[in-house]
Amino acid sequence: MQIFSTFEHSSYLELAITSLEKAGVKKQEILAVPLMNRTEERRLFDTLHRADGISLFDKGAAIGTAFSVIGAGVGFTLKWGPIYWGLIGAAVGFMVGFMIDYFIYKVVYKRKRVLKGKKSEVVLVVECPKELVERVEELLWDHLALGVAKVE
Repeated sequence: MQIFSTFEHSSYLELAITSLEKAGVKKQEILAVPLMNRTEERRLFDTLHRADGISLFDKGAAIGTAFSVIGAGVGFTLKWGPIYWGLIGAAVGFMVGFMIDYFIYKVVYKRKRVLKGKKSEVVLVVECPKELVERVEELLWDHLALGVAKVE
């Protein structure tokens, strides 16, 4: 039976491996694989085949609609008329909404991503007999594994 777990690269990983060896798992049946974490920043614009759930269009569309209505209403008293001022209001509102979303994504969410901090850095694979599965799983959780899964 195989047990997979993920850890941060810390002394708890070393302690977990030592505890597994003391519990009866052979050294040859333990595999620790370090992960390469993402170094490039996420893209702001989605494509048809790849979307990450972040939209810079929503607030721009809503604020653009509001500004176009206000611009058209005010445009009845201005020289260029309601159509031109409605289009100008839509363009300005869209740019304002886009800039708000862009600022929120670049400044606020970036701080939150940095503060979260817990990342999987090492995958630990343990091959063990069925009698030791519960003990191995308990040891991994005790040594602060971020996640544990077993495969028969």
